[in-house]
Amino acid sequence: MSNFHVLAGTGDKLDMPMIRQITLADLGDALRKGAADFGEKPSHYALLVLIYPIVGIVLTVWMDGYHTWPLLYPLVGGFALIGPFAALGLYEISRRREQGLDTSWVHAFEVFRSPAMASIAAVGVMLFVLFTLWLTAAQALYESLLGSSPPQTLNGLVAQIFNEPGGITLLIAGTGLGALFALVTLCTSVIAFPLLLDRDVGAIVAIETSFRAVLANPVPMLAWGLLVGAGLFLGSVPLFVGLAVVLPIFGHATWHLYRKLVEPASLIRGR
Repeated sequence: MSNFHVLAGTGDKLDMPMIRQITLADLGDALRKGAADFGEKPSHYALLVLIYPIVGIVLTVWMDGYHTWPLLYPLVGGFALIGPFAALGLYEISRRREQGLDTSWVHAFEVFRSPAMASIAAVGVMLFVLFTLWLTAAQALYESLLGSSPPQTLNGLVAQIFNEPGGITLLIAGTGLGALFALVTLCTSVIAFPLLLDRDVGAIVAIETSFRAVLANPVPMLAWGLLVGAGLFLGSVPLFVGLAVVLPIFGHATWHLYRKLVEPASLIRGR
């Protein structure tokens, strides 16, 4: 029965959250609230300022030493696939601020005490599988167009893309393939993690609710996906340093977007 709880949540029947209609203006409001959460105590993110440059340096050394530069673009784009899971602690901070609770950075780790932690882990595993499939597909696409001998430098990769016959095709096809993976991630997890932190509905219901939210609000949700993707990409360019600001703001904003999209359980029970 524990496996069923992970998939379907607690209770004798599925808790199916109700979806609201939103507009593009709601996206701006969610971003403003996310920036306000970030600005309240930005010292929470001092650790992030250190982590992302270190990650960027490690990846750069690894790519240079093992000549894996073709994976640079897929890795940068891959942040959009695992971003919803990486922002778990930020959702918790926004949730606590909303309730007037202490928002010290140590409380970000309270997500590990969530009753829905097993369901959260299940959705997280799904995202990491998508991330792995994306990297595998991107590598296969590169080898099919440009061969299995990668360039030894970043400048060599740039020259290969713009000078060799299959380079532009790789750029266009790779971007399209990445957009497809990003769309799957958006549809299955855009509000899955905030929902699970708020209500232990189970992994399947969380994924299904995200999908319904996108179907009910296609234009705003696709616009949100483009904003997040562009922001994460730009934040990743300078050795991932920009993610120290971009990821917290989008993470907090996603919590507020969830609040706009999903009818609170208390209101549903009161009807």
